[in-house]
Amino acid sequence: MVPVSERMHTLGASVEFSGVGAHTGRVVRVVINPSDAGRVVFRRRDLDGLGVEVDPERAETQSCTLLAGEGACVRTVEHLLASLLMCGVDSAEVTLDGEEVPILDGSASPFVEAVEGAGRRPLRRDRRVLVLAKALFLDDGAASISLEPAPDLEVSYLIEYPHPAIGRQEMSLRLDGKSFKERIAPARTFGFLKDVSKLKALGRARGSSLENTVALDDTGVVNPPLRFPDEFVRHKILDLVGDLALLGAPLRARVRALRAGHALHLRAVRALQRGREEFFPPPAA
Repeated sequence: MVPVSERMHTLGASVEFSGVGAHTGRVVRVVINPSDAGRVVFRRRDLDGLGVEVDPERAETQSCTLLAGEGACVRTVEHLLASLLMCGVDSAEVTLDGEEVPILDGSASPFVEAVEGAGRRPLRRDRRVLVLAKALFLDDGAASISLEPAPDLEVSYLIEYPHPAIGRQEMSLRLDGKSFKERIAPARTFGFLKDVSKLKALGRARGSSLENTVALDDTGVVNPPLRFPDEFVRHKILDLVGDLALLGAPLRARVRALRAGHALHLRAVRALQRGREEFFPPPAA
């Protein structure tokens, strides 16, 4: 008999929210519906329900994580995907009437609260758990990411910015629903005022504001207070979890990222996708 804890789960009820996209600057309405399909899929309501699959091979990085489909894309999916993964929701249909998931307050907390409020229900499907069989290491100059076999998801992340409000920050933790909700989900996205003009010229950051982004000028934080003294590295961990969610199943591994970002996260996820080993139920630790 398959343990109840290893069944797939979907939402207990639909969840709805709306807000501005950080990059497009457009207001988008999102509805997350329960689904028995066994996976998370996005649908563009403004494009006759055209679907966009959650797949590392369809992902791109453009100051966010973007999923591209046939004739459609959905951008800034990382906070929502991280929340669904860490709240134990394996299957859902996300419909939206635009191309970008709203940034809300810049963190994953609103998504977590909404998903928890809807509850979960089990599906008559076995839950896949991805267990790393061998170590993986990727680098890009001074940036690197490594993954080693482990019985749980453990993350260590180090960032270094030549800025007085950030400097060198490092955090390590074992990630589960509780630690994610309390220690990672509240961390907001951040950006530098000196980059705003260049980003907007590229069609990005048009919806970023002091209400959804921790803004930094040359000397400090423009819109204090921070939610954590090390909020910056915590947000990097949030982005990493969202990118790992592209695998479509929970990963058990020890992940260490040094000065990484979406591009290196995606390289690692694609490498895992192409050579991954699936176990169900998971092997004994």
